[in-house]
Amino acid sequence: MQLGLVKFVDKYAGSFACLVLGIIRSPAMLLSGRFNPEKAKKILVIQLWGVGESITTVPAIKSLKKKFPDSEIEILATARNKDVYFGNKDITKVIEIEPGFFQLMKFAKRNFRKYDLIVDMEEYLNASAFVSFFIGRERVGFDHGFRSLMYTRKTRYNDMQHSVFAFLDLAAKVGGDKKAIALGNLNFSKEDEQEVKNFMNDKRISKKDFIIGIAPGAAESAPSRKWPKERYAKLADSLLRKYKKAKIVFIGSSDERALVEEIFIVMDTKKRVYDAAGIFTLKQTFAMIKKCSAFIGNDSGPMHIAAAQGVKTIGLFGPNTPVRWAPFGKGNAFVYIGKNICDFSPCINTHKGQVPDCFYRRASLDYQKCMKAIDVDRVMMTFAKLNRKAGKKSK
Repeated sequence: MQLGLVKFVDKYAGSFACLVLGIIRSPAMLLSGRFNPEKAKKILVIQLWGVGESITTVPAIKSLKKKFPDSEIEILATARNKDVYFGNKDITKVIEIEPGFFQLMKFAKRNFRKYDLIVDMEEYLNASAFVSFFIGRERVGFDHGFRSLMYTRKTRYNDMQHSVFAFLDLAAKVGGDKKAIALGNLNFSKEDEQEVKNFMNDKRISKKDFIIGIAPGAAESAPSRKWPKERYAKLADSLLRKYKKAKIVFIGSSDERALVEEIFIVMDTKKRVYDAAGIFTLKQTFAMIKKCSAFIGNDSGPMHIAAAQGVKTIGLFGPNTPVRWAPFGKGNAFVYIGKNICDFSPCINTHKGQVPDCFYRRASLDYQKCMKAIDVDRVMMTFAKLNRKAGKKSK
């Protein structure tokens, strides 16, 4: 089912289902879910959507495992984000499910009251909350909307803190701590790493090179998060001129191949720049980005991947706020001037289901006003500050 249709059905059918169940459920049904969370042996974490968002849930999962060291922690995920949890030692099992209300209800039927504790890390989906009611004795989630009627423990979604801490708030409702200084590395197989090595050997890219990863794309849900392709072309040219030993690898999905090709056409420099868009799986992308010395990208999955892999990362922001979604961890940075330029920025509020493309028409000169306000010189200055030691070595 397409993402837009899933969200449409969930908004109306899912919200109505939560409201009805919230009204008709008996006190006995509600109390049957109550138990001492200290005894939780089987825990399910629900996170169904974006790669970047899923990455920021990892510290909360670590917090849960620390609190419940003898428990089994399973993750309910979809094909698009399941690899984020691959090889995570805190996780017993990753369950893949097709997104959609009816698929989730089938899962609920098969797993009625199977789990001692559900931690619903979806901020907005009604279906995840509805299903959690049937499969978990104790249920933790965010307290906004009719979906909140499904939970036994709730916490406010604090949109004035990083999403890492918003998810840690959920873990804290059952005694988990709220400490996090890093996201934690994303795992991949030896086969994945070999595919990356083959690519680097073919392109004559050495691990000794000053490798700069650039991700010019963004999720289909909000294309206005993309910095203009002409700016990326100019940025890449500027980086190659300044850092003589730099090699740039453009990273993206198969849907972003055309975008990267358009950037290549506009660039002045054709040497020391490589196109990796669409050639890697998600886990192979984890491996490729881990090879990078530095990374620049829009507010997107690859940006969060770079931060998780310990790469010095710069995120470019406009429609979304870096308060919640900046590349997490020491040594990372962001560029955001949207609130000084655009009356609407930030206009994305994921936890409220507000993900507009842009409030200005695409034909308007003001379309992507907040992203267009970011100039190449500002990004270059931020990059130089972030990569002083590596930069000197690469000249």
